[in-house]
Amino acid sequence: MTTNNQILLNNLERLGLNKIREYLPNYLDQIHTDNLSLTEALIDLTNSELQNRHEGQIARAIAVLGFPNTKSLDTFDFSFQPSINRQEVLEFQNLAFMEKSENLIFIGNPGVGKTHLAISIGIEACKQGCRVLFINCHELLIRLRAAYEKGLLDRSLSRYSRYDLLIIDEIGYLPIGHQEANLLFQLVNARYEKHSTIITSNSDLSAWVDIFQNPTVTAAILDRLVHHVHVVKITGKSYRLRGLK
Repeated sequence: MTTNNQILLNNLERLGLNKIREYLPNYLDQIHTDNLSLTEALIDLTNSELQNRHEGQIARAIAVLGFPNTKSLDTFDFSFQPSINRQEVLEFQNLAFMEKSENLIFIGNPGVGKTHLAISIGIEACKQGCRVLFINCHELLIRLRAAYEKGLLDRSLSRYSRYDLLIIDEIGYLPIGHQEANLLFQLVNARYEKHSTIITSNSDLSAWVDIFQNPTVTAAILDRLVHHVHVVKITGKSYRLRGLK
């Protein structure tokens, strides 16, 4: 014979209340021990279900936002990179820079943790309900170039300019042609003083003229990016080479 408890568990499963179904068996004893009222018990159970659904929504959102992996500032080894102002970077988690439409630029050699920091802040923004996109610079320029050739550039620029936070990874790893530099300028200009952008680069800002191969466009891009910016320059060693002689 099916017990009332089993009927309840079956009903919870059919209703999709999976966290309550998982939590309930052990929670029944707590209800009696703590002498909780029905209302108090239902609040606890529904809170657990809501939290579970919220975490699931965040996980699904992160999965489609282009992050190559999930990172957090909790796992960043600041002791290995003493050149970083730890407190400054940790404060980026409160997203105050986004409220002011400020940009972040992480500069340093390969492997020093630039992308880790950018991903960590991006994931925190995602958790707080912001629209975020992480994209490699080369991939972004390929997409913009394809949109331009199809006559869809305005639509593409509009899409990228609407993100609350756009993370452009690895500017400077590959040379950028004149047309691609112009396309990037149009995107930066569209986001200027409206939304925040995070950029990682292995080149100092003074060397960007060599990357974009166009002094005029370089100046225009930098003018808009650095007007409201926090630049974090990392001068330490590569994490990936740590332990190698």
